[in-house]
Amino acid sequence: MTAKATYPKSFSHIGITVPNIKAAVKFYEEVMGWYIIMKPSTVKKEKDTAIGQMCIDVFGDDWEAFEIAHMSTSDGIGVELFSFPHGKKEAPEFNPFNTGLFHFCIQDPNIEELVDKIVSSGGKQRMPIRAYYPNDKPFKMCYVEDPFGIVFEIYTHSYELTYSSGAYSE
Repeated sequence: MTAKATYPKSFSHIGITVPNIKAAVKFYEEVMGWYIIMKPSTVKKEKDTAIGQMCIDVFGDDWEAFEIAHMSTSDGIGVELFSFPHGKKEAPEFNPFNTGLFHFCIQDPNIEELVDKIVSSGGKQRMPIRAYYPNDKPFKMCYVEDPFGIVFEIYTHSYELTYSSGAYSE
């Protein structure tokens, strides 16, 4: 039996736990420009609804209710925001050396303006804005943190252009 050829799967969405759902939606809408698909709402632990049963399957029985909101980036990537009343309200210590997701990346050609907006909205700039390939490509990057302690990266150009050899030269 021959193996079927694989193909690249598309990225659908990411789930982010935040301490305050309304503050997070406001930040991501006003600073990042993400669209609200579903306003913040409450999901209750109940076996009578599909969403309730699905959340019991995912989260187990140690919860009664949580808040959720759905947003989207300009390219249709979904962002699910969760806020659990009994969860810790501070971000875990940043440790990229441990197994697990340690950042996501967004793209904006005006990186300086976005970094300033993140900082003025309560976030942090974790490093100077750096040229990725200073002698070859005009691409920049920077790690930042939202007001809730969630670390992410900003690129000025697409992932493919940034890492492809010879994709851009002056």
